[in-house]
Amino acid sequence: MTIDLSDAQWFKSSRSSGKDECVEIAWLPGGHVGVRHSKKPDGPALTFTPSEWDAFTAVVRQARRYDR
Repeated sequence: MTIDLSDAQWFKSSRSSGKDECVEIAWLPGGHVGVRHSKKPDGPALTFTPSEWDAFTAVVRQARRYDR
């Protein structure tokens, strides 16, 4: 499935440090989520289904617990 990202409203996390490793996300129709590199807004973007996004963020949260 191709999702049109031309009207996506991209934003950085409030926890973003403003350095080179920033990503932006966009809430998309149908519960999908777009992810792109903030320094390359015209570059490629990933899109996640709602269940893929839930799985991805669960793994990130778990990994952060082990980094502390």
